Amino acid sequence: MRKFLLLTTCVLLVRFAAGQSFEVVALQETYRGLIGETIKAPIRFKNTSDKPITLIIRKIDSQIGSTQKNFFCVGENCLEQKVEDYIIKVEPGQTLGSLQVALEAGLVPGISSVHYLAFSRSNPSHTVEFRVNFAVDEKPEKQDLYSSHFITIHDVYPNPVTDNNAYIEYSLVSEQVKAKIIMHNLLGNPVGNYPLSSAENRLRLRTDELSAGIYFITLYLENESVMTRKLIVKK
Repeated sequence: MRKFLLLTTCVLLVRFAAGQSFEVVALQETYRGLIGETIKAPIRFKNTSDKPITLIIRKIDSQIGSTQKNFFCVGENCLEQKVEDYIIKVEPGQTLGSLQVALEAGLVPGISSVHYLAFSRSNPSHTVEFRVNFAVDEKPEKQDLYSSHFITIHDVYPNPVTDNNAYIEYSLVSEQVKAKIIMHNLLGNPVGNYPLSSAENRLRLRTDELSAGIYFITLYLENESVMTRKLIVKK
């Protein structure tokens, strides 16, 4: 009898271990953004097995506003909202973080939620359910960081950055004025150089390739620094 119970226990443990071939890691409780933005939440899958696995990620439910849209993205490439399944391959021991789920925030502040189901194509009985929550906030009143006869520049947003981009709105009087934004890390090394054009009024700062931490953005006019602002990047 003891041998039978021991054998049964071992079989159950093997089945359980075999079933746990992947997991969702580093999922935040809430992803925040502002009205009119696209909020992206990276979904990281870790293959805990010693074999490649093909995962199917399926949207099963959503509670979003009438002016909002929800879709899958890989980097800057986003799919249509009607696509409810996405397939990825994860190598043994790999943590794959290229997939994102995104919310087009719409026109009204509030909380939105999307429910997903992930399973292995070879073992559909092992499923992992997870929910991604989005918080949409009102846009803050624009605050001038710097203003002169040549340029007016508003505060960077969002700050801290939890998405792949931060933004600065500005007004440059003339192309005759050489203006640019340079981003530095804590060591003072430049990690981004952005010339400003009078034909534009919004600058996108890409943070997708930056590590989490503290950075500084500096406005240069005619190659002289006139203003510096701290920017926090969260992952």
